[in-house]
Amino acid sequence: MRTEYVRNLHSNYVRLALEEKPEEKRYQYCILSRGGIKGLLPASLRYLDGDAYLYYDITSKQSLVQLHQKGNVSREWLLDFLASLKRLKRELERFLLQEDNVIWDPQHVFQDLENNVFSFLYVPYYQGENQFLRLLSFLVEKIDYEDSELVECIYKMYEQLEKNGVTYLQEQIYKDAEVLEKKREPKEARKTEQGRMSVEQGERSRGQEETLAPKDGARRSMTFDAKEESMSGTSGNLEDLEDPAPKRIFGLFENKRARKAKEPERKEEYYEIAGQALSNYHVAESTEYDEEYGKTAYIRQRPEKKEGVHRLFYLDGRKASDLTVPNLLIGKYKDKVDLYLPDDSVSRMHARILKDQEEYFLEDANSTNGTFQNKTRLEPYERKRLEPGDELRFGNVSLVFR
Repeated sequence: MRTEYVRNLHSNYVRLALEEKPEEKRYQYCILSRGGIKGLLPASLRYLDGDAYLYYDITSKQSLVQLHQKGNVSREWLLDFLASLKRLKRELERFLLQEDNVIWDPQHVFQDLENNVFSFLYVPYYQGENQFLRLLSFLVEKIDYEDSELVECIYKMYEQLEKNGVTYLQEQIYKDAEVLEKKREPKEARKTEQGRMSVEQGERSRGQEETLAPKDGARRSMTFDAKEESMSGTSGNLEDLEDPAPKRIFGLFENKRARKAKEPERKEEYYEIAGQALSNYHVAESTEYDEEYGKTAYIRQRPEKKEGVHRLFYLDGRKASDLTVPNLLIGKYKDKVDLYLPDDSVSRMHARILKDQEEYFLEDANSTNGTFQNKTRLEPYERKRLEPGDELRFGNVSLVFR
């Protein structure tokens, strides 16, 4: 399904090209164009050069892909999302619409950060595949892996949907999420409690080691072995786990741990390659000069090094930000953005500056009041290459790229 992002004077839209000319008078098209269905994006049917398009108003909303580029999915977010699905299900039943016609692809699911409302695309008489599995795959990549209950819950959902199909989405998915409903302690309280427990555990383990230590002075930590067994639940072999869900979760953590472990190896490999490359170069021998003087020696001027870090400046010369990250998010969502612009004309997630190799690009993040490069407004999610000296405007806030 071809997706494009367009705007008019006041609104931003995502439009989907329909493969066949629709029957506009059929029930689902009529009810969708009338609007007012909570949870569904307002849509209108339009024709361009004989082709039919559905236009969905996404002004001031962010897709899940854009929203979670830099952050993790928490259990609180997931519970809000599932509550929205429940409300949407009731609305669809109320208006006699089919749940299979909702597009679950994460790039087509939107959230309004102002009021924390989720919105979905509905395509009348949609004949494609159900994409909820793709949505769960996206969540698997983005969840907070420090929350073990959340990890287990998401993986259980994924496996049950694979096994039982869309019938799993009727009621069971909400029952499986009930394990996440219990209140979590504040982060600082958890840290304090964990610190106290670790101190007590350390004292107990030292006492055990002193009691159990052999006379020859060789010490063996009993608590370490106990901890390993409690973490793995088995001897540590994946084959010992009978339930496939723990197998997959165990494998997931092992994969993440393996990627972390390979980072030093990659660094060592880099240093080795660099060392081999440098070994091919030799220091030039000292030049033997004749006793003749008076000849002019010309020394080639070395080119100046280009500045490594680009920056953003306000028009009055104040520095706004160094561009030291490959994905600089700009907006007024203080806890989520890299460059905070506290202005009413700036959207919560307004724009991004992306680095690709040695080039920088400006991308609009579906802002309400627009992202401008040298007075030219970008389309929603449009990306343009930056040049030093470009004037950038985010709503009413102007910056210069240098």
